Amino acid sequence: MKGGGRRKVMSPILALFSVFLSLHYQVIYSSDPDPVQDFCIPHTALNVTRTMRSDLIPCKNLVDVIPDDFIFSGIKHPGNFSDSGISAISVSPKTFPGLNTQGMSFVRSDLKVNGVNAPHFHPRATEITYIVQGRVYSGFVDSTNRVFARIIEKGEVMVFPRGLVHFQMNVGRSTATVFGSFNSQNPGMQKIPSIIFGSGINDKLLEKAFGLTSKQIGKIRKKFLPKNLS
Repeated sequence: MKGGGRRKVMSPILALFSVFLSLHYQVIYSSDPDPVQDFCIPHTALNVTRTMRSDLIPCKNLVDVIPDDFIFSGIKHPGNFSDSGISAISVSPKTFPGLNTQGMSFVRSDLKVNGVNAPHFHPRATEITYIVQGRVYSGFVDSTNRVFARIIEKGEVMVFPRGLVHFQMNVGRSTATVFGSFNSQNPGMQKIPSIIFGSGINDKLLEKAFGLTSKQIGKIRKKFLPKNLS
């Protein structure tokens, strides 16, 4: 065509590479940001708006940082147990300022005999779980619905890949204690029973999805709806 340039068409390989780069950067930006300093203890005494991200709060002046900012004593003992027999104490920068900008958090869980940590997942973190004492049936389900589970005992460790449903049950004869560590300071958690039956999903949809009657759905909902909504 006279007077005009040819229209350039991106090659399939270049197009595929561009898509790969786009997905790669999405994964990078969905992770915790790398710290740009040794540490940042949130200056909670300042009159600033609290947010889910402690890294948005100004840091303490270095001269005001003390050893106690890097020590946490809140998991020496179990917390209160739920009806399912689990006590969980989550530790994040909100309760332990020294974790801020370090890209990690952790949890202490105690399980009574036959106690259950219901199926759940963490959308933003991989979890490493360490058995301090007891015998715990632990496992996760991958995206093909394959279950990877077995009993793990004192001193053993298991990894739960990011975003995959996992669970635990105390199969020993005494209370079990488990420590979990996450590679995000805000891993998030969604319990499967609660997000299905306690989130307000349409009853008709649940009836068809699970083959339950409206009466059965209502009975199950009473267990999982927040108390202020039930």
